[in-house]
Amino acid sequence: MPDVYLSCISFLIKMGIAIGFLIPPILVPNVDDMNELAYHIRIMFYISAGVASVIFILVIIVFQERPEIPPSQAQAQARNIPPDEYSYTASIMRLLRNKPFMLLVLSYGLNVGCFYAVSTLLNRMIIEHYPGEEVNAGRIGLTIVVAGMVGSLICGIWLDKTKTYKQTTLVVYLLSLIGMLVYAFTLNLGHLWVVFITAGGLGFFMTGYLPLGFEFAVELTYPESEGTSSGLLNCSAQIFGIIFTISQGKIIDKWGTLAGNIFLSIFLLIGTVITGFIKSDLRRQKANLKAEVQTVSVSTSVCVT
Repeated sequence: MPDVYLSCISFLIKMGIAIGFLIPPILVPNVDDMNELAYHIRIMFYISAGVASVIFILVIIVFQERPEIPPSQAQAQARNIPPDEYSYTASIMRLLRNKPFMLLVLSYGLNVGCFYAVSTLLNRMIIEHYPGEEVNAGRIGLTIVVAGMVGSLICGIWLDKTKTYKQTTLVVYLLSLIGMLVYAFTLNLGHLWVVFITAGGLGFFMTGYLPLGFEFAVELTYPESEGTSSGLLNCSAQIFGIIFTISQGKIIDKWGTLAGNIFLSIFLLIGTVITGFIKSDLRRQKANLKAEVQTVSVSTSVCVT
């Protein structure tokens, strides 16, 4: 299965988030009348509920449980495991004992948790330095996500071509740290166009990291279910996202936005170091290579006979 497929999925997810940054400031203007504000918020929620309902119906009607033909040799081998021999609890325990994967869970949670904190507090940080720029704050959020969409695609294509999972993940993680530092020290310069550029660079690398983390996890945990490993990554990201959002908010209240962003940068540095210690045990690649060798051997034997 090409590694770019997860990047395409991430691209579409970020497209939805981008729309989420762009539309709400338009649907819910900054007004003083609470009744009018409540009306606009209610309309926005009705639209969201309608879209979610349509998607829910489409998932039930259209989606297959899994492809009829395995998309890779690794998946074909995984399907040979009888369902009655598979235990979700046992799978979780095996993953928790997988040291390279647990290091990835920690580093992934730190990176994506920082992204969640920046996204959640973005409007607050922008308004503090640029009062009255609520609409531009939404546009900056849109810029972060759109740049991230491009980053996800490029990283996925690169990974599909090179199979350099750890190296690519480490480089993108380091560039996310650099992007955060540049964003932190340019936010208060008084030029919105600078913020657009630095925020876009930050989004390019931080969002581009998402499909890399998922693909690296699948490599480290094969033949465990991809859904299980992805679920643990998301769980880590949500936990760190909550912690970082609350903590950064309190730091901004007391010491300002620069201190809050440096706080996140410290954890991105820690995540970069942790990523460097992850052992590149590419189990899925080994399984695919082994299956290809066996196929070639069988074909050669048939030709000889």
